[in-house]
Amino acid sequence: MTSDTATQAQAHAQRNDAPAPEAEPTPWQRRLRRFGYADRPRATTAERLIAPFPEPGTRLWAALGLGPGTADRLVRWSGWGGPLLVALVAGLLRFWNLKSPNAVIFDETYYAKDAWSLLQYGYEGTWTDKANNAILAPHQTIPLSSDPSYVVHPPVGKWMIGIGEWLFGLNPFGWRFMVAVLGTLSVLMLCRIGRRLFRSTALGCLAGGLMTVDGLQFVMSRTALLDLVVMFWVLAAFGALLIDRDKARARLAAALPDTHAGLGARPWRIAAGVFLGLATATKWNGLYILLAFLVMTVLWDAGARRTAGARHPHRTALRKDAGWSFLALVPVAIVTYLLSWTGWFLTKKGYDRDWAAHRQGLSPDHILGIPLPQINMTWVPAALRSLWHYESQVYDFHVNLVSPHTYQSNPWSWLVLGRPVSYFYESPKLGQNGCTAAAGCAREVLGIGTPLLWWSACFALLYALYRWIFRRDWRAGAILCGVAAGYLPWFMYQQRTIFLFYAVVFLPFLCLALAMMLGAILGPRQATERRRMWGAVGAGTLVLLIVWNFIYFFPLYTGQTIPYSAWRARMWLDTWI
Repeated sequence: MTSDTATQAQAHAQRNDAPAPEAEPTPWQRRLRRFGYADRPRATTAERLIAPFPEPGTRLWAALGLGPGTADRLVRWSGWGGPLLVALVAGLLRFWNLKSPNAVIFDETYYAKDAWSLLQYGYEGTWTDKANNAILAPHQTIPLSSDPSYVVHPPVGKWMIGIGEWLFGLNPFGWRFMVAVLGTLSVLMLCRIGRRLFRSTALGCLAGGLMTVDGLQFVMSRTALLDLVVMFWVLAAFGALLIDRDKARARLAAALPDTHAGLGARPWRIAAGVFLGLATATKWNGLYILLAFLVMTVLWDAGARRTAGARHPHRTALRKDAGWSFLALVPVAIVTYLLSWTGWFLTKKGYDRDWAAHRQGLSPDHILGIPLPQINMTWVPAALRSLWHYESQVYDFHVNLVSPHTYQSNPWSWLVLGRPVSYFYESPKLGQNGCTAAAGCAREVLGIGTPLLWWSACFALLYALYRWIFRRDWRAGAILCGVAAGYLPWFMYQQRTIFLFYAVVFLPFLCLALAMMLGAILGPRQATERRRMWGAVGAGTLVLLIVWNFIYFFPLYTGQTIPYSAWRARMWLDTWI
């Protein structure tokens, strides 16, 4: 919703919601006024429903010597110009030397090859044991057969990776290209989401800038894994729900004094359902976020109706809004998920594709490990029954994955970066791969967040919790919902083999929380110049330290050859080795 939309809605609503005449001040208020106290202007109901974007000032541009007309134009363009500039910086960093290291690193060995197989057959085929060497050889061969292979993740993320391979071939640049694109676009989205959430272009760009210099998002944007794809769709869904919230509240303000009015068509909520379906069709942890966002958007509707003056806002929201919210999110996400398997449906050779053909229409024998009675289900298409069986096998695999791994970590340690993941490591000797140190060198791609950013975000989460509980700040609640939905479900699987890089899904919400805390440090608009000056010094110092920290660890994010002593100096914790 633009500022113009908000203004029009407010004008319409104020005809039905004129402010009440000013009440006579109490004796206590009259006493306070003697000491300079002034009551805050009381906003109308419509103004509380619709928080307009404040008009940005031109003082900074005027101080730089620009004329009033030029300053006004820059201010008007800043809503998109600032985010695009931040995204440009993010893109330049992520695409710089993207093909390095020229190797199949970490789980790229699964997803890069599965993506290529999807392009060829529509399902995942089988590769020979030495396929990686054949792919990277000077005279490339692609040892792929059409025999189906058992894979444990849905296809959307691999299709996204496959787009880059279709454009540039089966090589490191090709299979990392689309992940870098999504990593860059996610920075742009976060800038715009932060702007809408905080009603501040500066804070929105700050949130996007923080994610630009986060090491985990940076590494994941340059590696063909699935988790950044999940993050992209989750962030897109959150942004769509924010737009839907603004538009719904504008419609409710226009309908005042009717607090039970229907909110009309909500296409942005349907778009969020599609995005969450795509997230779940990349990795199943998107399902938890779908459920959390469903609850969040219903609570947003209840809050809007409370602000409008509904006597029973939660009851009204459940009756008028909850059902439509469910239909716009859950069934849409399910349909999107099923459509993502189109390649598997259209072939007869995908793994377990013909499972139901040999069961005379019987139902699946279990779900989530629970045995089911065998009944006739010929009315359900055989392909769907086969997919059900396949997915039940995948579920069993995931919940029983307890094979120890060198870089696995418990979710309790994620926020403090207790155990990062080494995606690639070499130890070049003097004269090899640019090594100039007599004692030898190290070359590593380490999946770890920028430490000062993550450690500061721990305090930002506490601040957001305070804002949500004690100040009833819905923005803090939305941020915490995003973090909780992406983080807390992993505590149910602490015995499972899991890794720190799963946390990239809720990283954008950590950046929003940190931007919110930095905005509080900076101080409110009405604060004194002295307060704002010291706030700017404090917030600016922390941001500069985070940027420095990213630059310091940059060689470990990009696999550059550095002296072993320099690599060892960056191992701040023994658990990072």
